[in-house]
Amino acid sequence: MSLPFWYERALAAKSEPADLVVDGVRIHYETWGEPGQPGLALVHGSNAHLEWWRFVAPFLADRFRVVALDSSGNGDSGWRERYSAGVLADEVWAVCGAAALGARPVVVGHSFGGFVALETAHRHGAEMGGVIFMDFTVAPRERYLEWGLRSRREGVKPGRKTRVHPDRDSALARFRYLPEQPVRHACVRDYIAAKSLRPVEGGFTWKFDPTLFDDLEMGADQAEKFARLACRSAVILGEDSADEGAFFGDHMASISAGRLPILVIPGTHHHLMFDEPLAVAMAVKALALDWLREDREGAATR
Repeated sequence: MSLPFWYERALAAKSEPADLVVDGVRIHYETWGEPGQPGLALVHGSNAHLEWWRFVAPFLADRFRVVALDSSGNGDSGWRERYSAGVLADEVWAVCGAAALGARPVVVGHSFGGFVALETAHRHGAEMGGVIFMDFTVAPRERYLEWGLRSRREGVKPGRKTRVHPDRDSALARFRYLPEQPVRHACVRDYIAAKSLRPVEGGFTWKFDPTLFDDLEMGADQAEKFARLACRSAVILGEDSADEGAFFGDHMASISAGRLPILVIPGTHHHLMFDEPLAVAMAVKALALDWLREDREGAATR
């Protein structure tokens, strides 16, 4: 079976890896596109890494300077003793600067990355061109469910480790999307699975820190933070997403007085960039270019 043209084109696209240190921890990131173009930052979800964006970022790089990062505790970045919304947002903003995204970058966050993007916009919204939440929504306070603070809620043991598999093939066979969804492109699933492993004594294990959510407080004030954002925002959803964090787009629209664009990509699930990467890329591009046009027109009238 032939590979999709976008799969081969994305892997062939030029990108540059780099690292910086944020609050004592090394943060890995990768860039596409030329400095001087408007900036886009891509933030992955939980137990994920920057490769989640591998088949999206190259199709944004003709008009944008694009960066995707491994948040601490994920991918090829370092791990922390404790994680917080603030430090994860600091990582995003520091990477935006180090990657030369220029003034007023747009931040895109998928799933848990939407929570990180929200915190980044809460802190830096006046300096941002906008924030795009991808299959992430904020619930009303009465429907909010805290899924951080696991050490307090569940009494989990400190120092846990991910399971070690004796060989690469047995580890790859255990790879799953969370939440699970149909595998539309096996080549993407296999690529992401391979990039999610790291060798350790005794075999292979996953790259994410299983203690990331032990002390991380998600916060019931997400809707309030969203309502007070100093930048524009939009939501992109998978039509068939089964992730409970993506079910409150109507609430977000109601507290934004109907001004929130909500785009639903047909036939996609929670990991919509694996189902329809070109549709995801074009949706992000259309929103960001429209915001860029608004900025330029506003500057011309001042």
